[in-house]
Amino acid sequence: MKTGIITTDSYLNHDTGQGHPERADRVTVVLDHLKKIKSKNLIWKKPSKFDLKYLEYAHEKNYLNNVTKSFPKQGLNFLDGDTILSPGSKDATRDAVGSILTAIDGVMEKEFKNAFCAVRPPGHHAEKQKAMGFCVYNNVAVGAYYLLKKYNISKVAIIDFDVHHGNGTQDIFYNNENVLYISTHQYPYYPGSGAENEKGINDNVLNIPLPAGTQTHEFLNAYDRVFIKLKEFKPEFILLSAGFDAHKDDPLAQINLESKDFYTLTKRIMSLAKNLCDEKIVSILEGGYDLNALKESVDFHVKSLTEN
Repeated sequence: MKTGIITTDSYLNHDTGQGHPERADRVTVVLDHLKKIKSKNLIWKKPSKFDLKYLEYAHEKNYLNNVTKSFPKQGLNFLDGDTILSPGSKDATRDAVGSILTAIDGVMEKEFKNAFCAVRPPGHHAEKQKAMGFCVYNNVAVGAYYLLKKYNISKVAIIDFDVHHGNGTQDIFYNNENVLYISTHQYPYYPGSGAENEKGINDNVLNIPLPAGTQTHEFLNAYDRVFIKLKEFKPEFILLSAGFDAHKDDPLAQINLESKDFYTLTKRIMSLAKNLCDEKIVSILEGGYDLNALKESVDFHVKSLTEN
């Protein structure tokens, strides 16, 4: 079985303005590198159109209406201080969501064994009623609801290894016993959430805050707790909020991972997924703002996904 790479060109038209860290180059360097590999283990696919009702599971209707009205005809429109919309953002934001849904369909229909979605904007900071942190729609949250609603899966785990806490994903699933949200992140740091005592109404949230300066062995050791929690929960499907900004070269944080550490981390998650959910994994790009570190880290991540 192969690994799906789900992406489309619409990300190029999501313009965040000059000097913004969340820019089109982030996805371009990833795609250019993956295309150079010419691996027979990769299946390239574009996102399908999807029923917009799936957005309404993760977000309030009034928020979705506000976003729709906020896409500008020209120029830029700010949803908050650093979350920006341009005319091309409408297609880019929908294609980011569509990518994770298309990836899920591909895994469920056994077209490929797992998938990586190379998309922007990212999603894990977007709350039920609020855009923030470069995120408009919470891609991974919509994906989790898609699994619950379309495929009647009763237990979905989201592992978020972005260096920033996924406050939006936690907000959306805080009361939902069918979704386990796990995050390792620098703390205290943006967005300010993610303390260890935030556990969810049904003990379905596991936050592992890590101090600035955390080294590889400390980061990977933290995943021992993650795997214990996963074994208790027994998910039928695992979604990864794959941020690569815990890299030592990333300009927006201070965790000291090397590119190859994302291979090790992914391999360990896959090894566990083999026993828990028949390796059903879909990964979606979140953060990562040093272009070379991002390119290398995604390469290691995808390499791990393609290996049996």
